[in-house]
Amino acid sequence: MRYSRAWKSAWPFEIIISSMDFHKSASYLVTASDDESIRLYDVQNALCLKTINSKKYGVDLVYFTDHPSTVIYSSKNGWDESLRLLSLNDNKYLRYFKGHHDRVVSLSLCPRKECFISGSLDWTCLLWDQRAEKAQGLLRVQGRPAVSYDDQGMVFAIAFGGFIRMFDARKYEKGPFDIFPVGAFESDAHVVKFSNDGRLMLLTSKDGHVHVLDSFRGTVISTYNVKPVVSNGTLEASFSPDGMYVISGSGDGSVYAWNIRSGKVACWASTDSEPPLIKWAPGMLMFTTASSELSFWVPDLSKLGSFGALK
Repeated sequence: MRYSRAWKSAWPFEIIISSMDFHKSASYLVTASDDESIRLYDVQNALCLKTINSKKYGVDLVYFTDHPSTVIYSSKNGWDESLRLLSLNDNKYLRYFKGHHDRVVSLSLCPRKECFISGSLDWTCLLWDQRAEKAQGLLRVQGRPAVSYDDQGMVFAIAFGGFIRMFDARKYEKGPFDIFPVGAFESDAHVVKFSNDGRLMLLTSKDGHVHVLDSFRGTVISTYNVKPVVSNGTLEASFSPDGMYVISGSGDGSVYAWNIRSGKVACWASTDSEPPLIKWAPGMLMFTTASSELSFWVPDLSKLGSFGALK
């Protein structure tokens, strides 16, 4: 495993990246930082193209829409919890999405339609259409929710309270069609994700558990343990493109990798105290980690014992 490129803050104080997202087809990466800024990167040419400040509202989570020039992001100011559709071309707000009354902690965009779902500390999940300011649906939860659409946009998952609830996106108002118990953890759910082929799911929690589940049966295939998160950070993990590996952050800033079949592959220590964010680049054999530093990792295909099997 090696670095291909790393960007580090040039400011006199340390900037922590709170969110990042790759565009699914263009070679762009967008990040949100605790200096209340959004940065757009050209991944192919290793360039920071633009920095947009959001001093009034703050910025926490940021995700690309289908268009590489627009993003949806959540606020981080404590007084306005609206989501915003922002044009990166001219730094203009195209739409506000108002409905939450506390911090939005999870956001997932439907890959097939102009829809998205948001989960908040107000114990609600709201379903949205990007073309309308008002929420199209509301689901109440009992705890901090983690939300995710599958790759087909037909199903979405909401995790909280030790369970993952599965919903049909076309008739979510009828309630979950299945509920999966996930061990006996009582900690907050942080991230829930589907593998690219939809067969597996990931769930991370504040207490340092990374669960891999069969997304059809709900059975727990494996559970990995890392350091718990003691800050307000998020424990994030991600499947490799072929679904055979899991890359995860840790509460002590380390990065872990596991082969789902055989167990731990590697661990890389860090001087960061925040759990790093983890994202795989679509269509590329590369993943990115982010905390105070934005780093790009490329598996070494010559070492078949580690990441040589990735596709």
